[in-house]
Amino acid sequence: MGRLHKGEETEYKRWYKLDLSAIVYPTLQRRDFSSVYRLSVLMKEPVQPRVLQQAVDRTLPRFPTYKAAIRRGVFWRYLEPNHRPGPFVQEDIKNSCQPMRFKGNNRYLIRVYYYGNRIAFEAHHSLGDGTGGMCVLNTIVANYLRLLGHEEIQNGGFVLDINEKPDPEELEDAYMKYANAKVCPPRPAEKTYRVRGTKEPFYTLNIIGGIMSTSQVLEVAKKYNATITEYLNAVLLYALLKRQENGFHLRLRPVRIAMPVNLRRFFPSKTLRNFITMIYPGVDPRLGEYSFEEIVEHVHNYMKYHINEKLLRGDITTNARTQSNPFIRVVPLFLKDFVVKRFYARVQDRNSSAGLTNMGVMQIPESMKPYIERYDIYMGQPFSRRTNCAIISFGDWLTINFTSSIVEADVERYFFRKLVQDGIHVKIESNRNM
Repeated sequence: MGRLHKGEETEYKRWYKLDLSAIVYPTLQRRDFSSVYRLSVLMKEPVQPRVLQQAVDRTLPRFPTYKAAIRRGVFWRYLEPNHRPGPFVQEDIKNSCQPMRFKGNNRYLIRVYYYGNRIAFEAHHSLGDGTGGMCVLNTIVANYLRLLGHEEIQNGGFVLDINEKPDPEELEDAYMKYANAKVCPPRPAEKTYRVRGTKEPFYTLNIIGGIMSTSQVLEVAKKYNATITEYLNAVLLYALLKRQENGFHLRLRPVRIAMPVNLRRFFPSKTLRNFITMIYPGVDPRLGEYSFEEIVEHVHNYMKYHINEKLLRGDITTNARTQSNPFIRVVPLFLKDFVVKRFYARVQDRNSSAGLTNMGVMQIPESMKPYIERYDIYMGQPFSRRTNCAIISFGDWLTINFTSSIVEADVERYFFRKLVQDGIHVKIESNRNM
């Protein structure tokens, strides 16, 4: 390698401390678990892998926190630039979101797959959340289309200009910028209902997806005076209540959903790293039997109260207080890992019965839309035996993908059955032998 000039050397050696959320994800790493999510786009033409590799190679330097490797320090982990060959485009596999070894894959924490018309992008959550990942995926796709000769493809939305240097705000830990509330609201503490089932081998990720009309779902949600997110949260709570009611249980427990909120909607940040916080809509069947209309109303009121700038600022301040504690800062990393892992397994993971994320409407340039059929999002392997649900819409396509590591699919069955009962036409796809 030739000698670097002063400016190039500074960029080459630059490293990034993990953001406030990312600190937790490596701690939870196990042989059979990594915090990996998956995003995919279904093109209207078969994917050409050679051209896709060229697009990846051209695009990735624009995203320095994704073209990175994770390193372990004495007190904290951090990201450093990764100049090794790769990541290399691969043919897709049946069981996605496999564990990522920090020293494998030339230390890259992303994967790019293709199969037929599909391009898929997987990333470790230490790098960023779904918004950042979508920017990387869509910028790759835009450059892939340009390499095919579609020079009319513009930048905008989730497509960034690869000829521009990253905005410093894209690389910041936005949590620490806005964690300045004077009080920290309490967190849910009571254990919730947990789905029990037959554990699959760790390399198996069961996926059951539903494809439907966005306008049809919106029409049904409006009948319940709810948004699409509120309605689908209510359907998942309904499915979990049915699963608890019809399954074995010694006593009823509250049913709650862990739902990430994109903080960029409330705080003016351009960060491509993690910038989400969790809310927990739920119902308590010990108080009595809930009709579906009551569940929807309960979720609607919960969302209206909790999703606002004031309470969200308080929530991220609670998280930031831990990191800024002088004593915790000097505790060796192996002790931090031990405490965080035990706390997550014994407390945090038990605060919810399932996970649900809604990426909302995919925002891409108009010039790119004619080449794309739809998008999919997957939350990846659950930390414990349960199911996770991820939602995204593009045009009039809305896709809902469940991922789980258990054999039983009762929750998914109750969920999609309820949608059909409400008059929504659903096409089911799965990697299972159904």
